[in-house]
Amino acid sequence: MNEKALNRSEIKKMALTGLMTAVAAALSQISFPLPSGIPVTLQTFGVALAGYILGWKWGAVSMLLYIALGTVGVPVFAGFKGGVSSLVGLTGGFIAGFVLMAALCGVKPGIENKKAEAVIEIVSGLLGIAACHIPGVLWFSRLSGNTVAVSFLKVSLPYLPKDIVSVIGAWLLVRFLKKTGALKGL
Repeated sequence: MNEKALNRSEIKKMALTGLMTAVAAALSQISFPLPSGIPVTLQTFGVALAGYILGWKWGAVSMLLYIALGTVGVPVFAGFKGGVSSLVGLTGGFIAGFVLMAALCGVKPGIENKKAEAVIEIVSGLLGIAACHIPGVLWFSRLSGNTVAVSFLKVSLPYLPKDIVSVIGAWLLVRFLKKTGALKGL
């Protein structure tokens, strides 16, 4: 690949990384508060989409950028919140888990068998949910004083069906976009 093409490819990845950061921020605002203090949002769809579109490295970078923006006060977190208080609050563990989730959704097995490749990509995405929920539950437990089991029942279990649908939906959307050529070269 010549230097000019490499630069175009890298520029395209950087632009898409910024776009996926913005998509995650926008989907975070579709939020329904619950008594647990952890809102129902479409963040996990955005995180999974970032990973599936950008791959593990750039997907993780897009979530690091999302977290960095939120940390400095840009209201990108659920409920138009921003600042360090969001990271040290009840949802902080979930927000931190977005980086691993995007990376796991971005795993590209690169094998010839398309069915096996699809299974690996979906399983990696589901493992990404675990990588997001585990620190989320542990952090919530620590801050709330609840046991890990009670925290899991409050802030993980009720959200798992939505998150599973989000990951599979993001995977299906990316598969469709790739078939139509909308993601050519990625």
